[in-house]
Amino acid sequence: MLKNKTKLKWLAIFFALTVLSIVLDQVTKLLAIKNLQGKGAYPLIDGVLELQFFSNTGIAWSMLEGQSIFILFMGIIFLAVILFFIIKLPDAKKYHILYILGGLLTGGAIGNMIDRFRLGYVVDFISFVLIHFPIFNMADMCIVVSVILFAVMFIFIYKEEDLAFLNFKQKKYREVKEEQISDEK
Repeated sequence: MLKNKTKLKWLAIFFALTVLSIVLDQVTKLLAIKNLQGKGAYPLIDGVLELQFFSNTGIAWSMLEGQSIFILFMGIIFLAVILFFIIKLPDAKKYHILYILGGLLTGGAIGNMIDRFRLGYVVDFISFVLIHFPIFNMADMCIVVSVILFAVMFIFIYKEEDLAFLNFKQKKYREVKEEQISDEK
């Protein structure tokens, strides 16, 4: 019973971070629409960082511009995969960071999807003018940070056997196959 409580606790953390990411993203976007739309850039650090309204009809760096239906469809597929992963994720301590990263990633993805449904574009407003980096938003930050940390975890921390929980084969099928292989030897 304790394991179920631990799993529920980490699922609650995942959903809380998802909701927190969505709320933070949507509030900042509403502020950007109210205070930046139709106006010039607002410098925070002159020549380095500024706030500037941009309506992005594509995905990262305006790729797939104008392909809203395809982007939404892919977003729904992506969210289904993330939810499958989180549900399958063991509640062992070494996986706890993945619940946190999954919550940030899911919240960021949903935050941008809300814009696409509601406005037909994603509100971007943070601009690093020093390096001419594409304009982005809070949801993008959640997505990028979580994806980078996921990559680090899967490349450097987790081993193949740590990810066995993602195996699609049924346990019974694996046991039968293993018996057949050992009988053949």
